[in-house]
Amino acid sequence: MDAILLAGGLGTRLRSVVSDRPKPMALIQDKPFMEYVVRELAVQKITRIIFAVGYKGTMVEEYFGDGRKFGVEAFYAYEETLLGTAGAIKNAARCMRGEEAFVLNADTFYRMDYMGLKRQKQEQALDMGLVLRKVEDVSRYGQAVLSCGMLTAFNEKTEEKRRGTINGGVYLMSKELIDQIPEGKVSLENDMIPKWLSEGKRLGGFVNDGYFIDIGIPEDYYRFMDDVEKGVLTW
Repeated sequence: MDAILLAGGLGTRLRSVVSDRPKPMALIQDKPFMEYVVRELAVQKITRIIFAVGYKGTMVEEYFGDGRKFGVEAFYAYEETLLGTAGAIKNAARCMRGEEAFVLNADTFYRMDYMGLKRQKQEQALDMGLVLRKVEDVSRYGQAVLSCGMLTAFNEKTEEKRRGTINGGVYLMSKELIDQIPEGKVSLENDMIPKWLSEGKRLGGFVNDGYFIDIGIPEDYYRFMDDVEKGVLTW
């Protein structure tokens, strides 16, 4: 099973504490954050990893090599210019072997049932599966809503401070759907998902309550460091 790890961003919000490497390569107990993500995927039997890299991408390839040391096969898709999330997925898809791939951000860790998403995609004949997560205040984000497992709203802005669900940033996408992404710089979240939703594509998934962290800001980077030290994450 393939997974595309989006690791091509510049990581400007974390630059104050991690300035010499791509954000997903930020060190946690002498291991890059992305190693924790890769090892979690390997446990879930997702063992063919396509690293979508840009800024200092050679650092990623030098560390992970062919992937065998980490229980996976590793491949690399380089961006010459920033392509956005959807553009990066399209660029990386040329390395896919199967007809579908999980897609996730390399600077987030989300403990979830990946194969459960795969089963749901099959059972509901979805064009794309995705995972939502609960937050205390949806006004800080764009709200995403599921009804009977089907996506009915995505990235909806609201000023009302209340609990709700937002995009969790993990997707299961078919090669056929990825092929519909136009060339160039394209956002999955702002361009393609709203477009597919308006076109009546079958987008669906579930809300997941598992451990989640995005190390995009220093506070959360240090929090993950602390969680690893405390043994919050075990395999």
